[in-house]
Amino acid sequence: MIQTADNYELQLADLKVVTKVQPTSAQMQDLLFAWKVAKYVKSNAIVFCANGMTMGVGAGQMSRLDSARIASIKAGHAGLNLQNTVVASDAFFPFRDGLDVVVDAGANCVIQPGGSMRDPEVIAAADERGVAMVFSGVRHFRH
Repeated sequence: MIQTADNYELQLADLKVVTKVQPTSAQMQDLLFAWKVAKYVKSNAIVFCANGMTMGVGAGQMSRLDSARIASIKAGHAGLNLQNTVVASDAFFPFRDGLDVVVDAGANCVIQPGGSMRDPEVIAAADERGVAMVFSGVRHFRH
């Protein structure tokens, strides 16, 4: 298998806020950090971050939902509190359930590439849950 290099450096100007809730400038910085971490995590990657620190990682699962659950469980086992964290997903959320898992765990801001035919459903779920969501327009893919 040949894989294209993941060399794109995401910038603040690349991010598109798609929810009613706007991320704070601190959240935007944490989103960029979480996005960088997700680059090095096997797909389907879910990364929780706060204050420039990685708090939980779910990786390499066949289901994004399982990766989200694992990231939350691993943070809990490490004694980390996921309240007010941001989450990076290396690819789009195909359904709202993955978003619900990370929000239930404490995330209040999410970065994902966007591009799913169900983006409107996931954006509506983020609005319903009162969290900010931004689209990067690009995805990571590490196998």
